[in-house]
Amino acid sequence: LKSAFVVVGTPGQQRAMRKLKYHEQKLLKKVNFFDWKDTDKNKRENEILKKFHIQDREDLTKYRALSSKLRQLVTHLRKMPSGDADRITMTEVLMEKLYS
Repeated sequence: LKSAFVVVGTPGQQRAMRKLKYHEQKLLKKVNFFDWKDTDKNKRENEILKKFHIQDREDLTKYRALSSKLRQLVTHLRKMPSGDADRITMTEVLMEKLYS
């Protein structure tokens, strides 16, 4: 078991702990509090890795970082006036790099 007792009282106070009930102990066995928040993320990442046949997890993180930067760049380009010469040239350069 992880712990047979649970703290009773308000967060500022430290009081005696009560013994966990049987069903609480059973539930506590099934939960890993160290990896609790990451379980959904890991499941999702594993599904993506399997779906797209990606061998290395770092490739997925690099792809996500790159796509985030691209989205930011496109957002900045969209904020520029549509007739701006710099916007047109940067858009053409970006399209050339992405589709070549």
